[in-house]
Amino acid sequence: MSHLLNHHKSLRKLSTLVENRTTYNAEYAELNIYETHAIAEKVSLTFDFPIIASMLTGKKVMHIDGIPSFDFFPGESVVMPTNKEMIIDFPIAKESDPTQCLALGIDATKIEEVVDNFNRIVAIENENKSWDLDANTSHLINNTAVNHLVERLTYTFTNNSKSKDVLLDLMIQELIVRLLQTKAKSLILANQDQIFNDTRIGTVIKFIKENLTNKDITVDQLAKKAYMSTSHFHKQFKNTLGISPIDYINSEKIKFSKQLIKQSKDFRMSEIAFKSGFNNTSYFNRQFKKMELMTPQQFKNSVTKI
Repeated sequence: MSHLLNHHKSLRKLSTLVENRTTYNAEYAELNIYETHAIAEKVSLTFDFPIIASMLTGKKVMHIDGIPSFDFFPGESVVMPTNKEMIIDFPIAKESDPTQCLALGIDATKIEEVVDNFNRIVAIENENKSWDLDANTSHLINNTAVNHLVERLTYTFTNNSKSKDVLLDLMIQELIVRLLQTKAKSLILANQDQIFNDTRIGTVIKFIKENLTNKDITVDQLAKKAYMSTSHFHKQFKNTLGISPIDYINSEKIKFSKQLIKQSKDFRMSEIAFKSGFNNTSYFNRQFKKMELMTPQQFKNSVTKI
């Protein structure tokens, strides 16, 4: 994604080596691009509006009250509520290879407008019709749809065009919906307070998690477990989680494969693919690149480097 910042680099001014900030404004949002050129610790950031922060290059260690500290890598995002403090460490930033991150702030009235529409149109099995975006911190590790939207938003913010505000408005609406779907997904996956314990989609998610390395899971099989027709199940699953059943299964397998790569650097990629539930290495490679925007080997090299 760093190639999207070429225009930005020609415009921005460096006034500090730690969290140098450049801001781009639109009607309902602002994009802040932060660049850090030196190792630093315990840098505090707080925003007076909800933000989605996405890593571009390098690595951060994030300390946010209420959740365990975590490493923050490119391709990952964090959704932060208003006035929530982030304490950030920069363990590998240097002048020749800065750590770069963006923070997209969205006007609360725009969020409220989109949330109201979302609540009217999409209800998760009619069990919870009240969603908001400004309640908890979420760390999004493997959300391709959000990643692609952030890329498009960054490009549009940093390159002026006559249709800039119109395009940004549409993309911001889509991003809010994607994040609401992500919240739906995180609630189902975490099974928080057993909210979804008895739902049909929740039952299917549980089955997938328990049989992740099974190479023969089919949508027909999952539809039967949900007591739905295949077409209705596919539609209901995608409406609820914002992703098709097959893409969800593959994303969970890729997430599992990343853990294997981090933990066992001696495995060949064919072994990683097999242990992650893929039938062949080439399909594993394609899915990995589609979701992570890099090959498994490139990911392995980046982990080894870090």
